[in-house]
Amino acid sequence: MSTRALRRLRGKQRGQEALDLGDLTLGDSTEEQAEGEEEQLDVANVSHSSDGKASSRKAKKNKAQKNFSNIYELICDEDNEAEKIAPDEDTEKPNGNKTSGMENKDNRDTDKPDQRQQETSTKSLSGDRVKKKKKKKKTKVTSEDGQVVPDDNIDLLLDNLEQPNDLSLQNEHCGGSDRRAVLHVEHRNLNPETELKRYFGARAVLGDQRPRQRNRQFHRSTWMTSPKDSWPRFSRPGISMTLLQTKDGIQYFTFEHTRDYQQVQFKFLDAVESMDPNNIVALLQLNPYHIDSLLQLSDVCRIQEDQEMARDLIERALYSFECAFHPLFSLTSGTSRLDYLRPENRAFYLALYKHMMFLEKRGCPRTALEYCKLILSLDPDCDPLCMLLLIDFLMLRSREYQSLLQLHQDWEEHRNLSQLPNFAFSTALCHFHLSQQEDMDSDERDKEKHKADQMLQNALIMFPGVLMPLLDLCTVQPDATVTSHAFFGPKSQIGQPPALAELTALYVGRTYTMWREAAVMLWLEESVKEVLHRVDSKDPVVEDFQNKRKQRYQSAPRNIHRHVLLSEIKEATSSLPLEVTTQPVMGFDPLPPLDSVISYTRPERQHVGASNESTFSLFFRSLLPNFNLQGGPRQDDDMEVARAGQELNQEVNRLMVAMRDMLANIRFQEPPREDNPYRDEEEWD
Repeated sequence: MSTRALRRLRGKQRGQEALDLGDLTLGDSTEEQAEGEEEQLDVANVSHSSDGKASSRKAKKNKAQKNFSNIYELICDEDNEAEKIAPDEDTEKPNGNKTSGMENKDNRDTDKPDQRQQETSTKSLSGDRVKKKKKKKKTKVTSEDGQVVPDDNIDLLLDNLEQPNDLSLQNEHCGGSDRRAVLHVEHRNLNPETELKRYFGARAVLGDQRPRQRNRQFHRSTWMTSPKDSWPRFSRPGISMTLLQTKDGIQYFTFEHTRDYQQVQFKFLDAVESMDPNNIVALLQLNPYHIDSLLQLSDVCRIQEDQEMARDLIERALYSFECAFHPLFSLTSGTSRLDYLRPENRAFYLALYKHMMFLEKRGCPRTALEYCKLILSLDPDCDPLCMLLLIDFLMLRSREYQSLLQLHQDWEEHRNLSQLPNFAFSTALCHFHLSQQEDMDSDERDKEKHKADQMLQNALIMFPGVLMPLLDLCTVQPDATVTSHAFFGPKSQIGQPPALAELTALYVGRTYTMWREAAVMLWLEESVKEVLHRVDSKDPVVEDFQNKRKQRYQSAPRNIHRHVLLSEIKEATSSLPLEVTTQPVMGFDPLPPLDSVISYTRPERQHVGASNESTFSLFFRSLLPNFNLQGGPRQDDDMEVARAGQELNQEVNRLMVAMRDMLANIRFQEPPREDNPYRDEEEWD
């Protein structure tokens, strides 16, 4: 078999071998050398006797049959021969290439001198190539100190890798390097079917669904949502994304609206001011992928308890956004940013948040956690929707205990997560759940249990106003020693700052279901007794935490108020300050930033009205902006009328909120049936 065939069997191509001086000085090619070897074999066979001819022919026949029956043995045999040629670099001879014993014995006396010279040249050539392969494998690594480290010394290599490097990322100084691991998002986890298949199996989730071949619409493949055939045919709604700048490896993007989309946005604002959902429905019929209309109508459907339609509208909005993504915008890298100060970007934040809440209520906490990390990665410094108040709850729901502890460890230094009630209690609960795992050693369990006890006691001392509302929602009657004690009594509820009351109410209203477990409640009872003992013994930590509690939590930032409004937790919304509850809150843009970056403005509307309008006319004007009682020109410089209209709008907003809560809490009881034979006749007397 020729060397070209051998080279093809080995997977090599001509020119891949390392160059050698022997290749340049040797005159004959590899084909000529192969022909020379065949001539040598022919001469040797002629000089044999008849018995020798028969034996050599049989040996050649057996060898040929062996090679044709298993071609890979030929490669292995030649590799073994090459290893026998050069077992060591020091002991290797230039012409030490050995062949099979029978052929060498037959060729000793009959080979010509020039043929022997060709044999030695080819053998030295192959030996040099094997040497070079072994030399490549034995390359040595130099450390930073200039010390040569061989490959086989694994301990020294590991020591060099563990040494600090000047090129390593510093968590203290890099804004996004330490958060990338925590905020890493996987595409497969954005699909709720992935989590449902893990719970129930693929057959239970998908069933026998087969796509219909007739009238099938081909949609663009997306990561966040799966387009449905029931949706209207997608056309570009007028949204695009542009790259503003790239700084320190972080890419800043923004959405932009075309002129036609701006006109649709103005019509949407008119429909919102009319307070008639039918106007929004009519607008969506003409523009089925208008983002703010989809968000607003989704809230209307959710209030009317049409959850399926509300979720479908949010998914349609996300699909419209994803079709407008910039080619460089990445959902998973953690380096793409969207500024919440721009009104065009806020709708994307809200659509992600509402979709996340639908997933959490659907029973997909792992998928909801992935969307929570995605929202946080869009602006981790400002956190406009305050996702740090929610991410711990989703991590506990999805049992991502190590991820929660890693987040608390990485972000504690620059964000002070332990000063938030949710992280103070959630990290303690996380250590407790780790101590209850059966696959851990007893020593590790005791260590985790002790750490959980210490963290829960510190959380109760720092935030004593959490205990009584938590036990109330868990329908647990506390001990008399706890209720009568001044530390956990009503004084702790009244004396806490307003911002702290808002945070504690938010945490209790969201996570009280996780404290209902019997084991968790027993652990909480033990910690409460220990805290009372520390308070009675005048522990200095109690006084220190009390001073911190008085100095901090005086006023909550605007993003916390926005998060409370979006959460719709009654215990938290009732604790909002008056300046938030008195201003109108729109579902498509709740509590916009005060320093918003406006790219285009709405044209002023031509209002006509009277200079001395009555209260009733102002009331009807708040409901119908085009209402005009007298038809005279309205004076825009009349400050008193404007102030009265603003106050009336605030009162109307309060009335609408109260009516919404009242309608949500109405429960009807069915009257007793008339055909009941056991009904007492004097029951209604």
